[in-house]
Amino acid sequence: MTTPRSYQTEAIITKKTKMGEADRILTLYTLRIGKIQGFAKSVRKTRSKLSGHLELLTHSQVSLARGRNIDTITGSQTIDSFVKLKSDLDLSACALYTVELVNQFTAEQIENEPLFRLLLGTLKRLEEEEVDRELTLRYFELYLLDAVGYRPQVRQCVSCRSPLKEGDNYFCPSAGGIVCLGCRPRHSGCCLISVNAIKMLRYIQENGYENVSRFKVGEALHREVSSVLRGYLKYLLERDVKSAAWLDELRAVARQDTTSLL
Repeated sequence: MTTPRSYQTEAIITKKTKMGEADRILTLYTLRIGKIQGFAKSVRKTRSKLSGHLELLTHSQVSLARGRNIDTITGSQTIDSFVKLKSDLDLSACALYTVELVNQFTAEQIENEPLFRLLLGTLKRLEEEEVDRELTLRYFELYLLDAVGYRPQVRQCVSCRSPLKEGDNYFCPSAGGIVCLGCRPRHSGCCLISVNAIKMLRYIQENGYENVSRFKVGEALHREVSSVLRGYLKYLLERDVKSAAWLDELRAVARQDTTSLL
């Protein structure tokens, strides 16, 4: 069966790279194909009809023509431009963090519909009024890890398989989850994890977003769970997530501004 030369796909623009004087290479995360690259000719010119539909963090219906090395984008129509995400600096940082993780954890042309739905749903949730942004990001991180095959074990010790007891337990990135006090000496790179942090990880893993969004979490617990998951993500990727550093800087400035007003 001959492969059609042209095709359409629902996609989220997750990265853009300048090429030449007016072109771009775009990274698209699609519903049916997974991550793909697309060549957008003359898209940086002011008169380009495509530019507004191919902005970063835009959900679009994209038309492409197959090429020898890279497919060419021939048309695009915006489904959701996520204006609020792009007009709020903190929301932009949150959204860029999610798309960077998707880019880092996926290879090209491997379909993963649950991950596409997760990313799209997260971008929509971040735009909601009074949303707990940190909780939304923790939900995204855990379900991203699930979708790409790195779900952390938080119900039992990953070493001896015994149910975890209340007391000293440790999260071990290299082991893929929590180890008990007795198994701790056999693992390196572990960090102590509180009972409440374990409960929070379990609750998010085992509940849909509607229930998780009602979960009330204090700032200290947010910081602890974020640190645990960031450490795990860094271990898996073998590098820092660049947008995470920017997000942390914004949060640090916000805390300083709040403190100065007291």
